[in-house]
Amino acid sequence: MYQVIFSDVDGTLLNQNHQVTPLTQKALHQLMERNIPFVVVSARSPSGIFPILKDYQLKASIIAYNGALVMDQQRHILAEKGMVTTTALQVLKELETFDVAWCVYSFDQWFVKSRHDERILREESIVKAQSLEATLEDLQTLSTVHKILCICHSSDIFTIKQHLQQAFPQCTIVRSSDILIEIVDLGINKAKAVQKLCQLWHIPLKNVVAFGDQYNDLDMLMEVGYGWAMGNAPVDIQKKVGRVTQDNNHDGIYHALKSLDKKEEHGM
Repeated sequence: MYQVIFSDVDGTLLNQNHQVTPLTQKALHQLMERNIPFVVVSARSPSGIFPILKDYQLKASIIAYNGALVMDQQRHILAEKGMVTTTALQVLKELETFDVAWCVYSFDQWFVKSRHDERILREESIVKAQSLEATLEDLQTLSTVHKILCICHSSDIFTIKQHLQQAFPQCTIVRSSDILIEIVDLGINKAKAVQKLCQLWHIPLKNVVAFGDQYNDLDMLMEVGYGWAMGNAPVDIQKKVGRVTQDNNHDGIYHALKSLDKKEEHGM
């Protein structure tokens, strides 16, 4: 029935304590035993994903930066597409007019304005990776920028997102939480990265399962044959996707895969 599993990380694979629950671990290890590929699809950088795979002994290809960078289990780059550095610098200058903390990602490098900003310290603790301080002048030497992350106040997120969308139509701008805005090159999204990987593996999209909980997951969940919204996803996402599993604190991935396996056993 299904040949590959794609999963978002924060709010989906990880619970509110940023851990993989025991039952979800069990489900993922069973996938490995059955030689069904598991792919992590995240707005995170590769270095923000690798510790999860190591901690829980998971073998997985990764789609990082909402689809801008695709890597196999051996960490070889299969596909990548970043924004022009001059465009990225223009975005950053615009962000400087708001009360935000910005992050710039190029391949597996993570640059910030100040590592002492409490918002950056919190992000480092969550993803278990360290950032590097850089000025806008320092960033001019980057060959490409795969993602800009804007960490802002929840009360400002709609205004900032709307402003950026009007100012930078050449970028894809999505909300990934109540305080996070992800900015990548136009046309980059999780769905297209999933399509790319499935083409390389000769797997039809109708045989694909995907899990997610946020607006940057929606295109992926709508694209595959078995898209599941987590129970903690916003209600409008749940309604659009149709399939809803338990939340990330209550083994949502495990329960969804268990229900799919039961249907397969009964030939449904």
